[in-house]
Order: sequence, then C-alpha cells, then structure tokens
Amino acid sequence: MKYTYLAIFFVFTFVSCSEYQKVLKDSDVKKKYEMAEKLYNEEDYKRANRLLEQIVPQYVGKPQGERLIYFYANSYYQMEDYFLAAYQFERFSKSYPRSDKAEEAAFLGAKSQYLTSPRYSLDQTETEKAISRLQVFINTNPESQYMEEANEMVAELRAKLEKKAFEIAKQYNRISDYNASIKSFELFFKEFPGSVYKEDALYYNFLARYNLAINSIYSKKEERINDAQAAYNKLVAEFSEGEYAKKAAKLNEELTNEMADFKQLMEQYSK
Repeated sequence: MKYTYLAIFFVFTFVSCSEYQKVLKDSDVKKKYEMAEKLYNEEDYKRANRLLEQIVPQYVGKPQGERLIYFYANSYYQMEDYFLAAYQFERFSKSYPRSDKAEEAAFLGAKSQYLTSPRYSLDQTETEKAISRLQVFINTNPESQYMEEANEMVAELRAKLEKKAFEIAKQYNRISDYNASIKSFELFFKEFPGSVYKEDALYYNFLARYNLAINSIYSKKEERINDAQAAYNKLVAEFSEGEYAKKAAKLNEELTNEMADFKQLMEQYSK
C-alpha cells in the first residue's frame, strides 16, 4: 500500500506539473487566471506568481485587477522577496486606495520595506525608507489593528540608526580623525538626545576633544582645552559615578596641567 500511495502521488504531481506548464505556455488568459487563483489558494505562491506576472498587466483597470494585483503583491511577500513585495503593495495602494484590502496592503508594503533593512553596519538607506513608510501608515491608520506591530518596527529601525550613528562617531575617534568624531557626536546628540548610548557617547566625545586639545597647535590649544573640559563637565554632570568616571577624571586632570603649562609658556613669550 505504501508504494501504491507513492506511485499515485508521483503520478498526480506529474500530471499537475504538466498541466501547469501547459497553461503557462498557453495564450488563454482565462485559463491562466483560474490556475493562478487555484495555486494561490493552495499556497503554491511561486507557481501562482509566474502566472500572475503574465496576466496582471492585462487586468489593470478591470474589475478583476484589484484582486489579482493584491494576489501578485502578496505572493512576493509569501516568497520572502520583500523588495518586490514592497513595490507591488505600493502599486496596489496607489491603484486601489478605497479597497477593502487597502489597510492590509499598506501595512504589508511597509512591513516588506522593514524586512529589507540590513544590519546596522551596512548602508541604511532602506532603513530610512522603511521608517518613512511605516510612519505614513501609522499617521494614516491611527486605529489600525496593526498599530502596535508598526510602532515596534519603527522603534527597532530607529534603534538601528542610533547604533549606526554611534558606531560611526566612535570609529572616527578610533582612527584619530577627532574633528570628524566631534562633528558626528554633535549630530548624534541632536538626533538621539535620550540615547541608550548616551554615557558612552559623552565619554567618547570628551575623549575626541581631549585628544584634539592635547595634540593641538598653540594657536588653538586654549580654546580646545576649554572645549574638552566643557565636554568632561557634561559627562560628570549626568554620570558622576558612571563607568568612565575615574578614567575621565584622570584625563581632565591632564588637561588642567596642559592648560597651566600652556599659560606659563605664553607668559614667557610675552615678556
């Protein structure tokens, strides 16, 4: 009986594939439509997608178009081809803004864009696109059943941008490009004032300014030492007992000594 069932299964599969290939090559749009819908309902999204790709352009503007374009977009989503899913859901939303599927399509399109976001160390263009698209969905559908998930995705994507910005500023410090590090941290504090990396950022911002001051030319040394000590004061004002407190205090003491030596030298030159 086991072999009989296997034989029946293989025969059925062969016939099904043969029928599919026949319809795929056929010029009969109705047959393609019927088989595409059948395969879609059976969750055979890959084969349904190939048929839909052939017939969707012919149904644009027709009553069946709304249904087919949604199937087409969702087949890409189910196949985890999120770039094309994002594009096709956007196309659906623009073509059928009053559809019963409009909210769901807008959400799945935004979620598809979210799923294209790479890890934080890579270019974050897609992440920014996803945040923008999710925010449009949130603003447009304030009572949506998908609101909680949409907000969670936005928070996750923003955390990724936050980590990216912090690591870039820190990396400039590591490669001794202190001016670039300082500018990056200034932008970081402006964009992420309540960051989870705030203590680390305040310390590395101070460290960049410390290194710039210590290695400064004489004409800028006093100004840069003052800037560095101002950065130190900001660090200890918020994290006086923090992870970097002792290390930062030692560096600040060096800055104080450096300033004293600088002023003594300037007095000698002025005589």
